[in-house]
Amino acid sequence: MSMRHQITAGFMPLFDSAVLVAASELGFAAREGIELTLHRETSWANIRDRIAIGHFDLAHMLGPMPLACNLGLTPLASETIVPFSLGLGGNCVTISNAVWAGMAAHGAEPDLDPARAGAALRAFIRDRAVAGREPLRFAVVHPHSGHNYELRYWLAACGIDPGRALEIVIVPPPFMADALATGRIDGYCVGEPWNSAAVAAGTGHIVTVKAQIWRNSPEKVIGVRKAWADENPEALSALLRALHHSARWCQDPANHAELAVVMAQPGFLGLPPAVQMPILTGHLQLGGGAERDIDDFFLPFDKAANFPWKSHALWLYTQMVRWGHVAHTPDNLAIARDCYRPDLYRSALKPLGVALPGANAKVEGALKVATAVGATGAGLVLGPDGFFDGQIFDPDEIEGYIARQKSAGAET
Repeated sequence: MSMRHQITAGFMPLFDSAVLVAASELGFAAREGIELTLHRETSWANIRDRIAIGHFDLAHMLGPMPLACNLGLTPLASETIVPFSLGLGGNCVTISNAVWAGMAAHGAEPDLDPARAGAALRAFIRDRAVAGREPLRFAVVHPHSGHNYELRYWLAACGIDPGRALEIVIVPPPFMADALATGRIDGYCVGEPWNSAAVAAGTGHIVTVKAQIWRNSPEKVIGVRKAWADENPEALSALLRALHHSARWCQDPANHAELAVVMAQPGFLGLPPAVQMPILTGHLQLGGGAERDIDDFFLPFDKAANFPWKSHALWLYTQMVRWGHVAHTPDNLAIARDCYRPDLYRSALKPLGVALPGANAKVEGALKVATAVGATGAGLVLGPDGFFDGQIFDPDEIEGYIARQKSAGAET
């Protein structure tokens, strides 16, 4: 059959591009009448720039990146919207063996507990400062990334000032493990498989995970050029349906072996299927023979993983404000609120009769256990969404949240 829609998309070699890759490789896009052409990129900056100049209609993107584009934080940017989330979780914080040894001496255990790990890291950093040593250098993938904000959130909540107590630099995901191995950096926050790759190489130790810092928290999204979306509503709706079917397929354990083989191809991740399995199973090797099973480590579909919650966008906005990336103004708040588009997600998926949340935003951090929620269509269960420090983010109380974070972040 001839394809009705031609769509060009960019992606980074990370496992959380799987829903987009599977849509292209396994025929979900073709079944919706879409010819989906994927382009692999080497850095998030390239993805941002190529969307801006029209090379891509849409892309696998960091959750905060469309916000940064719309808030004018990037030199080359076009208005970008988020009608679909590619999954929840999937990141880890990995450190060098030397830093792990220093933390272990201060009570760190190979259990991924963010509070215990943070307390040990704080004590180790204090030791180094007393000895007059250089600050540790941690890497994140992009300034406007979930990685940067969750790393900073974790450090600050553990009494470590990420602006003063250590240095945070930018390194593209595929270079992280090598940068750690050569001693250019002491630790990093990145998506899989680039944490497991360092553990497999014997050069790194996974110390905590996104799924423990903020449970079932947002990660990658589909960022769409708004101009393209406005001109091609049918193509966008068809793509969202294809991504929905792809995400459901990716979530099913019966398909994990096949998905790992697809992602292992040189054009995608170029790493053996075995290195993909930790993100699919939640069973992680941490380093030094330790291993753990993590609930909801990465969800490509379950627990409304694909719904673009406005509360996710607004929490990311509060972190941009907290770390001085943007000023908090009524205009900026409105831009952040309008960036994620649950309305487009609903209109595309309504004909399928699938479960859709009844609301566009939720209080983040309030659910302690998996909870059935009001939804149109079939029943919907949301996962526990707690922050490790017990904080709650109510998107209707944004002023108070920003003020509390400012006072908490100032003295650490």
